[in-house]
Amino acid sequence: MSPINNSGLRAGLVAVNRLTITFLVDNSVEWFAKLPPGFKLELPQHLSDARTVIDPLTGVPVINLEDFCCGAHGFSALIETQRDDDEEKYLTLFDTGPDSKSIVRNVMAMQVPVDQIGRVVLSHWHSDHSGGMLSFLRLRSPEAPKCVVDLHPDRPTARGIAIPPTYETIIGRLPADPTFELITGAGGVVEKHAEGHTVAGATIYVSGEIPRVTSFEQGLPGAVRFVEEDGKPGHWTSEPHVMDERYVAVDVIGKGIIIFSACSHAGIVNVVKDVVQRFSRPIYMIIGGLHLGSADLAPRIGPTVDFLANQLRPGPTYILPMHCSGFLCKVALESALGEGCVPAGVGVRVEVHGDRGLEGRLSRPIFT
Repeated sequence: MSPINNSGLRAGLVAVNRLTITFLVDNSVEWFAKLPPGFKLELPQHLSDARTVIDPLTGVPVINLEDFCCGAHGFSALIETQRDDDEEKYLTLFDTGPDSKSIVRNVMAMQVPVDQIGRVVLSHWHSDHSGGMLSFLRLRSPEAPKCVVDLHPDRPTARGIAIPPTYETIIGRLPADPTFELITGAGGVVEKHAEGHTVAGATIYVSGEIPRVTSFEQGLPGAVRFVEEDGKPGHWTSEPHVMDERYVAVDVIGKGIIIFSACSHAGIVNVVKDVVQRFSRPIYMIIGGLHLGSADLAPRIGPTVDFLANQLRPGPTYILPMHCSGFLCKVALESALGEGCVPAGVGVRVEVHGDRGLEGRLSRPIFT
């Protein structure tokens, strides 16, 4: 495991004292769940806003559903990091959802200051994560500072979906991811990164290739890629491991690492193992899609939950299974972790504050 040096840097990552997460795209809209401290549903955020209209007839706030978030099959999270209260805030957008409409509606619903977002990080080249990128960039004012778009350099021509049991029948291709040229044309500054690196004043770590070391996590069996070679007709080829996938990590003082894993094609156990090996810090929160929703991946739910609940020590304080995690996965996590499994969704905001008094008491993580 990586040592922790005296400067507080771990793989170049600087711990923060304040982290705010706003979920801008997710499959679920959650209005009624009981959430832990620091979590806030969308409805009370609207009701507490000074701009909420008061109904002149009844004298109470109007719940204007036109101004609320919508669900969509995809993921996007706004990550706001701050080292200390008197230091600069960094706004980073992790993924942009599946289409040109949901990200725009939800950014407006949550009153996101889009011109202050300095970087978009794309987890991987699948359109349910890249589809809103161009419309997001076009929302920004022409006078705003340029927004960096952080991408893996290996952009596929096309990706598609094959179905079990043989995975030989391709039922369709995903919409095209935006090209580097289109991103530049929409006002983004393209940065290509295949290796791990820090961004946002070194308060966010963006991974490189995720090591595949867990026996039962064998990628996405139905993933296929269209390949073009000079002088030859294009053809589909199996691509279960989606090697361009990247996770994001933030270290909060006195709490530990918050992991953002948008789809977990690498397997969330592989992601967690890489984080533990790289940072030697406890895992405080795991956020995002665990990609265990389809019937052919259901056998992975048991060993995944067993690792997270029983083999990782100390275990995560919270897991937020979102996007492609699936109903059975959520049920299994709730059964194993109780209130540690949080039913988050689009419009939910999370605030995590550091605790310097607890920093020296954090246990070094291990897994069996």
